[in-house]
Amino acid sequence: MEKKEYWESVFTLKNKQEVSWTQENPENLIAFIDKISLPKTANIIDIGAGECFFAEILLDKGFTNIWVLDISEVALNKAKKRLGEKAKRINWITADITEFNPPIKFDFWNDRAVFHFLTTEENIEKYIHVLTHALQSNAYFLLGTFSELGPKICSGLPVKQYSEQQMRQRFNDDFTAMKCFKEQHQTPFNTIQEFQFCGFQFTKKLC
Repeated sequence: MEKKEYWESVFTLKNKQEVSWTQENPENLIAFIDKISLPKTANIIDIGAGECFFAEILLDKGFTNIWVLDISEVALNKAKKRLGEKAKRINWITADITEFNPPIKFDFWNDRAVFHFLTTEENIEKYIHVLTHALQSNAYFLLGTFSELGPKICSGLPVKQYSEQQMRQRFNDDFTAMKCFKEQHQTPFNTIQEFQFCGFQFTKKLC
């Protein structure tokens, strides 16, 4: 089964209470956003946005340039239906992140639980190429993956776990690490998954 077809099936067959990654109140993410004091006009993109709970929080906080990306059109359509009129204030993109052609430069890129599904060096390098070509100089990037103590399989697929050191090393060439932390995520079915997060600033000199 192709990657897109797989995720369309997942979001067709399961609701938000049946997938482990659902997080309606991402407290650590919001704390990071507040810390870096982004202007309300900042271009923000959420990778693997799913049903777009983060995007809705951003709208409620007054941000005006919000983009969401997911490989699953079904997931984004669910989000549009849930958000109603609010959906008109969001820019929607259905794409595989490794093949994404960014239409603008972003000030903040959020990825919670997409990057760890990239298990080959080829796809990891594709992701980083897209990322570094999508960011403004001095933009921010917050990444969350399963930690070394987190699951090795998610939604039936293998994932690549990261320690803080591995995450820092992976992005060391183009980014400066600001803050790294672990998060104990409680799933909708009351299990705990440990995530590793790192917040970075894009410090590569742009041509």
